[in-house]
This record gives sequence, C-alpha cells and structure tokens, in this order.
Amino acid sequence: MTAALLLLALVGGWEAYTWLGGIDEFVLPAPSAIATALHDDRALLWSNFTVTAGEIALGMLVAALLGLACAVAIHFSAGLRRALYPLLVGSQTLPVVLIAPLLVAWWGFGLTPKLAIVALVCFFPIVVPTLDALDRVDADVRKLMRTFGASRWQTFRMVEAPAALPGVLTGAKLSVALAGIAATLAEYAGSDAGLGNLMLKAIPQFETARAFAAVLILSAFSIALFALLALAERRLLPWAHQPRGTAQ
Repeated sequence: MTAALLLLALVGGWEAYTWLGGIDEFVLPAPSAIATALHDDRALLWSNFTVTAGEIALGMLVAALLGLACAVAIHFSAGLRRALYPLLVGSQTLPVVLIAPLLVAWWGFGLTPKLAIVALVCFFPIVVPTLDALDRVDADVRKLMRTFGASRWQTFRMVEAPAALPGVLTGAKLSVALAGIAATLAEYAGSDAGLGNLMLKAIPQFETARAFAAVLILSAFSIALFALLALAERRLLPWAHQPRGTAQ
C-alpha cells in the first residue's frame, strides 16, 4: 500500500511539473500523454513488444544455461577457477554499446546478435551468486558425505546443487533487471523491430510519449518477470525464507 501511494505521489508530481514547470513535452511528456500513447499506439507497441520479449526470454535462457555450466565447471576445478574467473570479471568491463555494433556487423540484423548481447549482460549475474552458493556449502557436510562413501558427483547432486538453488534464482532475478536494457541496446545497434527500435525511431519524430510508453512496457515486463521468479523461489525454496532461529 505504501509503495502504491508513493507511486501515485510521484506520478502526480510528474504531471504537475510538466504543466507548471515550463518543460517542453518533447523532452518530458506528461504521464497523461504517455497513457494516451499507450492506448492510441497499442497495436504498434504490442507488435514490437513481442519481439523484444522473445529476445529477453531466449537471451536469459542462454545466459542461464551457460552460466550454470560455467559455475559448476569452476566449482569442480580449481584450475578453471584461476583461468576463467578473471576473464569473466573482465568481460563485464567491456562497454556493450561498443560490442553491439560489432556483433551486428558479424551476424547481421537477425536474432543472433540480440541473444548474444542479452546473454553477455545476464551471464555474470548468474555465475557469481551460483558459484558463491556452491562455495558456501558446509565443509562438514561434504566430509560426512565422503564418510558415507558418496562420490564427488553424488555429493554435488544431493547436497551442493540443492544448496545452490537460492543463488541461481537470485542471479536470475538480477539478470531480469538487466535483460531489458541489454535488449534495448542490442536493438539500438541494429534492428528492424522491437521496443528499442521503436524508441530509436520515435524520438527523432518528436513522438516522445510513444518512446516513454515503450519504456513503461519494458519496465512492467521486467518487473513481472522478477515477481514470477520471486514467487517461484518462495514456492520451490520455502526453507530459504524462514527467519533464522525458526524451529524446524
């Protein structure tokens, strides 16, 4: 309830500022103008939204598969950790705005460069929490599994993998917040459809309200994905949300 009231206050202040602040509507459209664009341009917005949503979903799937595989490989091999982890950190320092045009030049205006950019941005936030969760498994539990004659793989499957699930879902939630930005940058670099492409065309045409409407849709989609992941986390891992010291 508090969040809803705060949001209403921000929207009301925004509306008042556009009317009383003397700022040009081409620079900052009023919320009422954005709402009008959402209605009037709903078909155009929807057709471009489905393109961007597909890029986000597939890109995150690629990032999740590669991120989990990489985290498990690093966890199993100290040599790989020393070799790959610095490279993973370094990959996050590369400006996406410079990489995106290069990928488009290599692979064209199709889906592949968009997936690559989304996966590149979302990959690291999945690897780090997953690897951290794997590393935090109690050493005594591992020792107990060895005492019972469990193999390294059995220990991973029965102890470490379940313990890593909260880290996996945390990484996925972090990635959701970044995936929309990554997809937009990818479409800016080269595309003929998508919300990023729509924004890029709308602003020079002085259709700023349409561009803000596209941003609003993209934000709502990211928030919805985050909420779904949070719900899945609570349903799949209820024990992870119990207060410390709660009796089992």
